[in-house]
Amino acid sequence: MNIIGLTGGIGCGKSAAAAYFREAGVPVIDADAAGHELLESDAHLRAAVVGSFGGDIIGQDGALSREKLAARVFTDPDARRRLNALLHPAIIAEVGRRCAALNEAGHESVIVEAALIGEGGRRDPWLSGIILVLAEEQIRMERLMRYRQFTREEAQRRMAAQTPPETKAAFADWIIDNNADRDGLRLQVMKIADAIRARKLLF
Repeated sequence: MNIIGLTGGIGCGKSAAAAYFREAGVPVIDADAAGHELLESDAHLRAAVVGSFGGDIIGQDGALSREKLAARVFTDPDARRRLNALLHPAIIAEVGRRCAALNEAGHESVIVEAALIGEGGRRDPWLSGIILVLAEEQIRMERLMRYRQFTREEAQRRMAAQTPPETKAAFADWIIDNNADRDGLRLQVMKIADAIRARKLLF
């Protein structure tokens, strides 16, 4: 099975690209969403996160507050490393299970959407290819402020917490320029989807 990573910096539009890949008939696994689901369903993982970060990340409703957790990890690099060390093995295992299920259902290719793909400066060995979505820093910031209601400072902090996405271009198989409108993004995605379906992979 071809497992293709879809990545890019926050605000680049990779989730919009993922939606177009689904429209084109290519299944997409959202690794971030899988992590959120695991925190809700896996009592042991949730307990480990609360044990590491303290009970103040639990909201008044008794649920783990993603906002409070994000406020910690995006201002403290050590906290971010601790959270990643707890979540990543569980997320990778869950993504593996979902890939296996899609393979069993007859899909030859799947896209895994994850911001942290390629963060180590290289292609992850379990990936057959990488799609990188890029957008200019100012455009990304404006999107975060408009669509996610971030302050400028919060947008800058979130962007600074990630590896500059342009550094991943050296090992990406496809690069999507998402500085323009949705029509331009969709056209680029459809061309890549056609190549994936035709098994015209670049690796």
